[in-house]
Amino acid sequence: MFRRVTLLFVAIAMLASACGSGDDGEPGSITVYSGRSEELVAPLIAQFEAASGISVAVRYGDSAELAATILEEGDNSPADVFFAQDPASLGAVALGGYFVKLDDSLLDRVPAGFSASDGRWIGVSGRARVVVYDTGKIDPAALPSTEDGFTDPQWDGRLAVAPTNGSFLAFVAAKILIDGEDATLAWLKAIAANSSLTYPKNSVIVAAVDDGQVDAGLVNHYYLFRRQDEVGETIAANHFMTGGGAGSLVMPAGAGILGSSKNATAADAFISFLLDGAAQSYFANETFEYPLAADVAANSALPPLSSLNPPQFDLSRLAETLDRATDLVAEAGLL
Repeated sequence: MFRRVTLLFVAIAMLASACGSGDDGEPGSITVYSGRSEELVAPLIAQFEAASGISVAVRYGDSAELAATILEEGDNSPADVFFAQDPASLGAVALGGYFVKLDDSLLDRVPAGFSASDGRWIGVSGRARVVVYDTGKIDPAALPSTEDGFTDPQWDGRLAVAPTNGSFLAFVAAKILIDGEDATLAWLKAIAANSSLTYPKNSVIVAAVDDGQVDAGLVNHYYLFRRQDEVGETIAANHFMTGGGAGSLVMPAGAGILGSSKNATAADAFISFLLDGAAQSYFANETFEYPLAADVAANSALPPLSSLNPPQFDLSRLAETLDRATDLVAEAGLL
């Protein structure tokens, strides 16, 4: 940890001379709307402030709610940067026309599929969809390579989902974009007909699988690592579905700069900091996410990002289908 913090200070000290004052000549300061929790990102923001001399005011909240706030505030938003948990929230702001295009020097640091196709937001860390499963009950060779395999009767009463959770709804939105509404609704109805168990969120599913209450569940990959960090060895393990469908989705958390920003130079420096090696290593080793900057390796406990075969589409489009995803989940009887 000491080495990572030291590297972090070195990296952002290099930004300080360029960003010591705002675009209007005042001392550097930015406002960040953060859909990422205070517990998770406050240490990084504090380190950025200390080394760069840029003051950061942070408004924490749910990513979707903050996106709605920005859309309501419009060109009068006090935010310089929107740092969001998910691409759907970023896409909503991008589709509203409130992000500026990021510099190519930033965009080139991340694989193109993890940023907006028009360059108006960039991913900084990634969360893969996985199947968490009970290793005492399931042979991993029997697990399907796509989500469609879970409609088989052999999974009756054995699969857990979190139908009200944002990451599950984003997965359903991705399935709509990939397979179409009819196929997605048919899949949801089959999952419901298979007596799938419903839980409120990913962490509860992981705990239920690890406690032997259910055989498997659809979650994001890092929840298992957080449980292992809390309780030690687990009987639960992750299975990555690499068939290229919605079950292979990797959802980036990311950031964009608002056109209303009064200090775009400092805002740009903040996003650059999130892509620097030390911050990316923080995401890899402290939050167990995939670092997205091309020169930073994932945690050694994870398969390489390049092996996951995520579906290829403009992730901003998740904003277009998220409401419809909620409708289909309800129509299928999972809510």
